[in-house]
Amino acid sequence: MGISNVLGLICGLALFLYGMEVMSDSLKRSAGNQLKTILGKMTSNRFKGLLLGLAVTAVIQSSSATTVMVVGFVNSGTMTLMQAVGVIMGANVGTSVTSWLTALSGLDSSAAQLTGALEILKPDSWMPILALIGIILVMFSKRGRKKDIGAILLGFSILMVGMGMMSDSVSVLKENEAFRQMLTLFENPILGVLVGMIMTAIIQSSSASVGILQALAVTGAISFGAAIPIIMGQNIGTCITAIISSFGANTNGKRTAFVHLYFNVIGTVVCLALYYLVSAFVTLPFATGPIDSWGIAIVHTIFNIITVIFLLPFTKILAKLAVLTVKDKGKDEHVNLLDDRLLATPSLAIDAADKVTHAMAQISCKAMKLALEQLSEYDAKKADLIREYEDKADIYEDTLGTYLVKISAEDVTPEQSRQITMLLHLIGDFERISDHAVNILESAEEIKDKKIKFSCGAQKETQVITAALTEIIGLADKAYESGDLKTAVLVEPLEQVVDSLKDRIKLNHVMRLQRNECTIEHGFVLSDLLNNFERVSDHCSNIAGCLLEISNHNALDMHKYLSEIKKGSPEFDKLFNEYQEKYAL
Repeated sequence: MGISNVLGLICGLALFLYGMEVMSDSLKRSAGNQLKTILGKMTSNRFKGLLLGLAVTAVIQSSSATTVMVVGFVNSGTMTLMQAVGVIMGANVGTSVTSWLTALSGLDSSAAQLTGALEILKPDSWMPILALIGIILVMFSKRGRKKDIGAILLGFSILMVGMGMMSDSVSVLKENEAFRQMLTLFENPILGVLVGMIMTAIIQSSSASVGILQALAVTGAISFGAAIPIIMGQNIGTCITAIISSFGANTNGKRTAFVHLYFNVIGTVVCLALYYLVSAFVTLPFATGPIDSWGIAIVHTIFNIITVIFLLPFTKILAKLAVLTVKDKGKDEHVNLLDDRLLATPSLAIDAADKVTHAMAQISCKAMKLALEQLSEYDAKKADLIREYEDKADIYEDTLGTYLVKISAEDVTPEQSRQITMLLHLIGDFERISDHAVNILESAEEIKDKKIKFSCGAQKETQVITAALTEIIGLADKAYESGDLKTAVLVEPLEQVVDSLKDRIKLNHVMRLQRNECTIEHGFVLSDLLNNFERVSDHCSNIAGCLLEISNHNALDMHKYLSEIKKGSPEFDKLFNEYQEKYAL
């Protein structure tokens, strides 16, 4: 391998990981309940999952592509870890199809034509079409589901291009005689497994390494006894692609890759032990004889089928093994409060959901306060913490939303129904606050990276509205944490002041622009910040209004509440004027 091959390998790896991230992020945005429902039905039990994995892999002739897709689905939350186990098992059986096609291509011309026709089913053949559809959807669709689907197709295309680049970079090794002869050097089964594993991990394709073994088998230099451990090692080596794809994945994404690894490792141990146990008591005449392409295809298929038969009843154990290997990062004690056993007693279940919502509120407000600090002094560690908080808030919203819907399906009183409705509204607002925290962080990073320096006037104005936003977040948080309605009343007047500050700062920026005191680029960043500030204050207003409406009117008509508030009252006008004076530009 030359330097160009190494650089190609690095570039392929970068594209592979980037494509995985794009695909997973887009799946998170677009999947929704529809895709979850479809995949849920197709993988509702281990047998259906097995058949799905087998069918997909048999068609696209790449277990690596199938397992990478599964890692992406699990990483995005579209598929659960348990659903993924069956699909991975099926993918291992499905990949045996390629070895049969390779053996078939060595027959007459009609067989070769058949295998040639099947080439169109491989990812390389239809990936350009996916990429074309993806880029059209991304470029010509407005924000929404179509654009997200386009991003999914593009992410998967980039991922597959990266995988192809990595394979192409090491493809020279296929023709390297020393590399090929490694397969015939070792009679020891353990060394045979290692050779097959390492070679496949380098090439990143069990199909390719099996093809090499089949090509060498034509010479008659490889016996059945030597080939069996190598084939099993090749199945372990192919796990490297899924493991690489899990580098940027979340905890469950990483666990999915380890399920694939454990499946093949355990299968190899079981099958080798079975083979040598039988050969110890019974003479196997074929063991010392030469193996051909058909023999390799048969061994490859039998190995995968035996492994599936042996491990299919133990899918839960495989999943638990992966969970033990990849542990939760600081297991969240709050989410554990949402116990389904409490559903029989709705009051207890609602109380548990309320506690978790309080924890979510703290996380979202902390994220926002840290994000505002980034505008004055950027800190990379705090930036990572903000993104971690945002991820947690997303998990809280998903988990709480599901749990609250489960509670509402129980026999609840009208009062409990109102509490559930209030919590559903609150978690949506707190989750959006954490999203805006990341948006503000990204603006702070843009300011740092582009070395943008605002004028003195813009800096002072930003400090004023940032101080107002810090106060309104604190008020909303305090109102919910302590149930303090007097504090909740203070939020809406301040929200009106934040709105007026945003409008005034935008107008001042236009005036500075006319005086050449700042640039349009400054305006873009400033506009993004102000829009996020306004939306955060809106969510704080929603939180306070939600508490007041439920407490004072046992209802949740936010539109009516805000309309009445904005009509004005002596108390509201007094508070508005005080805040306006406090945060004057």
